[in-house]
Amino acid sequence: MEHLLELKDLKTWYRTDNGIAKAVDGVSFSLAPNRILGIIGESGCGKSVTALSVMRLVPMPPGYFAGGDILWKWRSLVKTSEAEMRKIRGNEIAMIFQEPMSSLNPVYTCGDQIMEQILNHRDVSRAEARKQAVELLNMVGIPNPSERVSSYPHEMSGGMRQRVMIAMALSCGPELLIADEPTTALDVTVQAQILELIGKLREERGMSVMLITHDFGVVAELCEEVVVMYASRIVETGTVRHIFKNPLHPYTQGLLKSIPRLGAKKERLNVIEGNVPSATQLPEGCRFAGRCPLADAHCRQEQPPLREYEQGHQAACWKIA
Repeated sequence: MEHLLELKDLKTWYRTDNGIAKAVDGVSFSLAPNRILGIIGESGCGKSVTALSVMRLVPMPPGYFAGGDILWKWRSLVKTSEAEMRKIRGNEIAMIFQEPMSSLNPVYTCGDQIMEQILNHRDVSRAEARKQAVELLNMVGIPNPSERVSSYPHEMSGGMRQRVMIAMALSCGPELLIADEPTTALDVTVQAQILELIGKLREERGMSVMLITHDFGVVAELCEEVVVMYASRIVETGTVRHIFKNPLHPYTQGLLKSIPRLGAKKERLNVIEGNVPSATQLPEGCRFAGRCPLADAHCRQEQPPLREYEQGHQAACWKIA
């Protein structure tokens, strides 16, 4: 199969008191089997809403699909019934959320929550589901899994709770794992462990991963392909090598220049001046024009299309030679 997942001009909008918020506005990309795709951009750019759209977890209303499609193994998820989505969600496509303490139910043990996932999608007894839960906790590196299976979320550290979330996500052997900033609330050492775990499990299970992050270090560590988003749209996409060796879009260039580097001269970090436009008041032309040092009248009047400059490397900018 060439594409496991394909987004085609996806538009996920919200009705708000201030007008229509275009959270995702014409996003297109694809993900092949056994690949890791990183979606990067600053807060509010539409990364998480893109992931929630794939999972069909956008609250409707106020959210709605204003256009485009999401194809899962050539099947439209936008048109799929909620009953069918419940069979896909957690079974074929699973998601790890940013903050495990708010995702795990505090009144149930971690083992019970993993077991619930297994029992919903597999025809097994509770005893077998509990045995599988212990095996999953062991697989994700939780010590004393036979005892920890009876622990409540508050009895575990942040890193262990995130491992429980990974165990839950992998409990039914999904073909796609969506990880929404899985290391944000963790200290640096635990972050490295969680990323290493995701990479290891991906290799062992042959699944695809969609990793949502605002950290280029995470992208360099784990991903093979990158989608850079800004103000609800994709501004650049390519392989990790493309993005790091030859960033084309001024926004991508600005993000990379703002990364602190060991051994660099003691100078102020590069800053992208200005703010991201509101999703309810997006400009007509290039959405980065108000912050771009290269922007001219053409940039402010007409939105640039996403064009290919070398095989697999696309960018949306009028100023690329």
